[in-house]
Amino acid sequence: MGFTMARILVTGGAGFIGSNFVYHLLREEPDASVVVLDKLTYAGNLENLQPLRDDPRLQFVRGDIADPDTVRDVIRGCDIVYNFAAESHVDRSIQDAHDVVWTNVRGTQVLLDAVRELAIPRYVQVSTDEVYGSRASGAFTESDALQPSNPYSACKAAGDLLVLAYVRTWKLPALVTRSSNNYGPYQHPEKLIPLHITNAMETKPLPIYGDGSNVRDWLHVEDNCRAIHLVGRQGVEGEIYNIAGHSERSNLWIVERIVELTRCDPRLKRFVQDRPGHDFRYAILDEKVRALGYQPRWSLEEGLKQTVSWYRAHEGWWQRIKGGEFADYYRGQYEGRDAEHSEPGGTE
Repeated sequence: MGFTMARILVTGGAGFIGSNFVYHLLREEPDASVVVLDKLTYAGNLENLQPLRDDPRLQFVRGDIADPDTVRDVIRGCDIVYNFAAESHVDRSIQDAHDVVWTNVRGTQVLLDAVRELAIPRYVQVSTDEVYGSRASGAFTESDALQPSNPYSACKAAGDLLVLAYVRTWKLPALVTRSSNNYGPYQHPEKLIPLHITNAMETKPLPIYGDGSNVRDWLHVEDNCRAIHLVGRQGVEGEIYNIAGHSERSNLWIVERIVELTRCDPRLKRFVQDRPGHDFRYAILDEKVRALGYQPRWSLEEGLKQTVSWYRAHEGWWQRIKGGEFADYYRGQYEGRDAEHSEPGGTE
C-alpha cells in the first residue's frame, strides 16, 4: 500500500524516537503536515523539536492519548497515525506501574477507538522486542509467543494485542512494529547509552547492572524511523514487523566502548545490584521488513561515534534534563547499590 499522506499524527512526537521520526517525516514527505500530540511528561521535551519551531508544516498539541476528547480533536482528518507515545523505562515501571498501564494500555485503547470511530485510513503501533522476553540463543520471529518480564514490556504487549484484536474484530487498518534497542540523538539520559556518555563527560560513575553480561541488539534511531515509515507506507494491514539492529553487544561492551570514545577514566565503571527480573538477551529476526526494501545504514561503531559527538555538541540540552527530578531518580536508583564484583565472574 504505497501512498503519500497529507496529514499525519505522531503521538509522543516530543520524545526520543518520536521526535526523530518527525524530522524524518518532514525530510521525506515535504508536502505533508505533521501534528504532534505529546503529554510532555518528564521524557517529553519540546526542546527536541526546537529546530522546527518555525516550520509551518508542524503543529504541536499538548495532551494525553488517554483523553478521548483530545484524541478525537487531533485525529480528525488525519490520513495516518503513528503511536510513539509510551512510558518506556523499565526501571520506572518496576518502581510504579501506574503510568505505564495508563499510557501504554488505556492510551492505546483510546487511540484505537478514535481511529475506528473516525475511519482513519491507517494506524501504526510502535512497539518493542521486549514483548517477546529473553532468549538464550536464536532469535524471535513475529509469530512467536509474547513473554514480557516487567511492567513496561507487559503493557507494551497488551497494547499490541489490543491493536491486533481491533484488526480482527473491526477490520481496523492497523499494523505493529517491534524494534530492538534504539540509541541516538535526543535520547533521555536515563537510558544506558546516553547515561554513560553524559556521566563520562561529567566524570561521574558509570553504573552497570550485575556483571554487565546482559545482551541487547542495538539499532540506530534513524534506521528505526526509516523502517517504521516504510511499514506505514507499504506494510500489510494486520501484520507485525520486527526491526532489528543486528548488532548484539553486552552492556559491558557498550560501556567500555563509551569509555574509549569519551576518553574518560575506566575506573569510573561501577557494578551495581542487578535490576529485578532483568532479561538476559533480546534478539529478533526482521526478514518481513527487509522484504519491503529496508536496509539499515548505521553500523554500531559509527552510530556510537555520532551519538557521542551529538551529546558533546548538546551539553546544555542534557544538563537541563539531568537536574531536578532526574537527579532524585538517579540517586534512588544507583547510589549505595554497589555490587560485589567489578568484572564478569570476578571480585575486587
